[in-house]
Order: sequence, then C-alpha cells, then structure tokens
Amino acid sequence: MKVLNLRCSHLHSFEGWFGSEDDFQGQLKRGLVECPMCADSAIQKMPSAPRLNFGGHQARDSEQALQGQAATPASTAMAPLKNEAVRSDPPENGSPDRLNPAAQAAFLTALRQVIANTEDVGQRFADEARRMHYGEAEARSIRGQASAREAVELLEEGIEVMPLPMLPALKETLQ
Repeated sequence: MKVLNLRCSHLHSFEGWFGSEDDFQGQLKRGLVECPMCADSAIQKMPSAPRLNFGGHQARDSEQALQGQAATPASTAMAPLKNEAVRSDPPENGSPDRLNPAAQAAFLTALRQVIANTEDVGQRFADEARRMHYGEAEARSIRGQASAREAVELLEEGIEVMPLPMLPALKETLQ
C-alpha cells in the first residue's frame, strides 16, 4: 500500500492510498483522482517523508508525550482550533491562502454532521422554510437549494438561512 500526499491546483492538500505507484499514475491519467474539497482533477504528488521506526527510544518519547497530553484539560486541547487562524501562511509563490489540513478535516466533519442531521428538501427549500416559519409545517432542520434572491427574500421575512457548499466529497464516503 502506498500512501501519498496530494494537492490540487486550488492548493487543497489531502492523502491518497494506492496499491502502487503504477496504480496511482493509472488512476491519475484516467481522471479518477479528485480533490475531496473541490473535485479538481489537476492533482500533483507532494513530497513526503517516510515513517521510520527505530524501536525503543521512540516508544519512550511517545509515552512521555501522551502522558503530558493526558494532563492537559480538554478545553486547553481545543484552544488552538479556537485561537489559530483557519488559513495557513500564504505560499511563497504568491498564490492565494489555503485551508490547513486540520481546518479542512474540521470543515468536512461539520458539513457531514449537518447533512446527517437535516432533511434534504431540494428545490422546495424556500417554500418549505416559509411553511415552517409561518406554522404551516412542522419545524425541523432542512437543507436544499435556493437562489441568492430567494435567500435574501427569506432573510427579509425574518427566516434564518445559511449558505452551505455541497462539496463532491460529501456525496460519497471518503476513505
């Protein structure tokens, strides 16, 4: 099994698992490798360092790190997510900022949770949101499609809506 660090042309970083280098190259040529964030198929392999296990001294270091981590309260462990910027430092080549890997993972996790806990009403979103707001339908968590104009009209009526990007990665199970 070959694990590769990959990046799309929009600078989203992700990991891919392949049976071999030939398997990766074959899938890449056939357009089967896509970015889980934006579905871009312009993928490039990034350099990665192999994991080397030298035995005992690393186990002791890991054990000490885990003991130190266990002593940290949960609120402190979460502090970096609240205090760090979601974006990483801009690349040196002047291209736009990119989401760091932890932020990408958190974003996908949050979107999956929203999808799992809402009903997809599709194109009927604006009508269904109004029906719930005015008591004509049971209140529940919904998602669907609405034009920008429909969203503005809903907001003007006092109906809270929020745009939610539907990434290709959310339509299928990621591995």
